[in-house]
Amino acid sequence: MILNLFFLIISIAFIVVASEMFTNSLEYIGSKLKLSQAVIGSILAAIGTALPETILPIVAILFLKNSAHEIGIGAILGAPFMLSTLGFLMIGIGVVIRHLLKKGSFRLKIEEKTTKRDLTFFLISYIIAILATQFNHIKGIFAFVVIGIYIVYLYLTFNGRSSELEFKDNLYFFKLFKIKENLLSGFFQLIVSLATIIFGAYAFVNGLSTISQHFGFNPLIFSLLISPIATELPEKINSLTWTLKNKDILAFGNISGAMVFQSTFPVSVGILLTNWTITQNALLSAYIALFNIALMLLWVCLLKKINGLVFSINLITYIYYIIKVV
Repeated sequence: MILNLFFLIISIAFIVVASEMFTNSLEYIGSKLKLSQAVIGSILAAIGTALPETILPIVAILFLKNSAHEIGIGAILGAPFMLSTLGFLMIGIGVVIRHLLKKGSFRLKIEEKTTKRDLTFFLISYIIAILATQFNHIKGIFAFVVIGIYIVYLYLTFNGRSSELEFKDNLYFFKLFKIKENLLSGFFQLIVSLATIIFGAYAFVNGLSTISQHFGFNPLIFSLLISPIATELPEKINSLTWTLKNKDILAFGNISGAMVFQSTFPVSVGILLTNWTITQNALLSAYIALFNIALMLLWVCLLKKINGLVFSINLITYIYYIIKVV
């Protein structure tokens, strides 16, 4: 048990360092290619850091035998739940910390149109995913619908108005190894950091799995509550880092964009390859995710801004779910 805890700490360290390298390389590449902050945060960063929790349910569904579908569905639904609770909470924590240190505003600086688009697309695709459980005989149609929704989202985000990112730093590989700073070295750092993130996330999942089995957690509780905490550490750490650096558009987009991705591609895999039967606990996690995002969208529509207090609801709903399930 002590050895498992040690490896957990080491894996977290890998994820933290690799996430910082990942954001650094992504900002560099984005600035060189003159990509908008919406594209960098909501698409590139979101998909990149979502790989660990995307691969996990696919592996469970395709290769595991015992409770495979239960683990796979739990992991698929657990991702949006964790992002809508602890993911956004990390942004709130970053806002509070920088405000207390007098290094930034208590108000989150967002692009209203980009934020509304991300939150709206998540709500639409995730509601369709939940509705698919009631139409098992035509569930394949729902899978292709949510994939189509993500394609439309990609088109609108790439073609939408968003400010370009100003990158005033250097690549970490340039600082550490004196590698020539260009797009090639930028992509090299990106690939290395992403591989390290995935390795660290899976080492963390394996350690948590061993510990959870030791304490007798059932597979669904593990896949809904424990596994997503590990696999979504990259998004959480990236968003916290970006918030502390006053790069709010990237921070928010990393979480909201990941939610759109998680409610489409992994969901379509779950719909097509499993019976897509959702238990009461899993359904509650989906309702909480929908509630959190609907409330945030309403807040943005009415007040045109987000401040640190908004994210307290994400903590409250997470604690409520823990109490209900555990």
